[in-house]
Amino acid sequence: MGHLTARDAYLNLSDRINWFTQGAPKSETLYKILQVLYTEKEAKWVSLLPVRPFTAKKAAKIWGTTEYRAEKLLEHLCEKALLVDSWHEGVRKFVMPPPMAGFIEFALMRTRGDIDQKYLSELYYQYMHVEEDFIKDLFFATETKLGRVYVQEPVLTNDKTNHILDYERATHIIEEAEHIGLGLCYCRHKMSHAGHPCEINAPWDVCLTFDNVARSLSEHGEYARLISKKEALDALQRSYESNLVQIGENVREHPAFICNCCGCCCEALQAARRFSPMQPVATTNYIPHIEIESCVGCGKCAKVCPVLAISMEAKEDGKKRAVLDGEICLGCGVCARNCNFKSIEMKQRPKHIITPVNSTHRFVLQAIEKGTLQNLVFDNQAFANHRAMAALFAAILKLPPMKQALASKQFKSIYLDRLISHYSKYPSGEGVQTSAKD
Repeated sequence: MGHLTARDAYLNLSDRINWFTQGAPKSETLYKILQVLYTEKEAKWVSLLPVRPFTAKKAAKIWGTTEYRAEKLLEHLCEKALLVDSWHEGVRKFVMPPPMAGFIEFALMRTRGDIDQKYLSELYYQYMHVEEDFIKDLFFATETKLGRVYVQEPVLTNDKTNHILDYERATHIIEEAEHIGLGLCYCRHKMSHAGHPCEINAPWDVCLTFDNVARSLSEHGEYARLISKKEALDALQRSYESNLVQIGENVREHPAFICNCCGCCCEALQAARRFSPMQPVATTNYIPHIEIESCVGCGKCAKVCPVLAISMEAKEDGKKRAVLDGEICLGCGVCARNCNFKSIEMKQRPKHIITPVNSTHRFVLQAIEKGTLQNLVFDNQAFANHRAMAALFAAILKLPPMKQALASKQFKSIYLDRLISHYSKYPSGEGVQTSAKD
């Protein structure tokens, strides 16, 4: 690879990143971001790695080196949070996390001196808040969303509490997790460095990761600190009190993360504001009902709504009342929590929101919707036969009848039932958003 220029290395790396169902549109800003995160050599190494989890032995074959040297290089990349590792039945595997939630966030989940975090934050701000391609692709390119909102459980009345499912409870996710990591909020950290500090002065130390992701980030580079369930519940309570929205990975089983988000810093909530009424994340199965008769028009609910879904409008008597835009509302419950007059009640949505089973389910659904399923099936660009098969598969997927069949819910259901069954022998939380497991 000695003949490659430095720019070639980063361009190849960006090609590799875009093999994810979730990619990162190329731009000069992305090129600069990758230069901060990766050395030229690291960019060359990572650009050759598969999308799916792989062993040091497989990396050694791809890189043309010894297994010992390959493992050392992989461990180095884990220390920089550019890879995460996992163990299953005594076998260690590695995987490159996607851009989000992944290596972009990890770089700012702790303070560090090996990179210029202020410069990186300014690049992130340019790439995500000024340029729009990445955010549009991240949140709006597929019907199946990356993240989903959790309803704030304390605002549910007893009859609603009886109907809330376990996977809809952030507290249940915490109780079920084997490992829990606590890190800095990447969004507020980034915005502070970029000159746009959090408008509500929300806490930073409330970013929760779970299971393998938490373990790997804590063991390599201390990007997260392993905490107890009690500490995690305390972080959740502090987030409730700061009117933050809980957004986690859009899966029912073993989500990799739950972020506690503010409307001024979070990319997802900013996207909800900028591209309204399109919703960047899956909503909860609840929606506020405002009792007009008891509403006093104080405006507190409108002030705390993270996506500006509530406005104050004058009624026939001349007094202002809260009015909800149901198309925009995420169903987080922050408004209900802040209504001192109990005029807002969370009710179930008429249409139930379907949540993917696990990371594999979500990843494949998104790949089908985006037309990139071939990248998951033939994911190793280092081998010519994989490139040829991926190109052939991509051509087949472009045929109108096949594309229509792939897009149908029936096909998705049949295909994914078989896929999930095939991989059921693996723990669902094995890797970061693992698309499939070797």
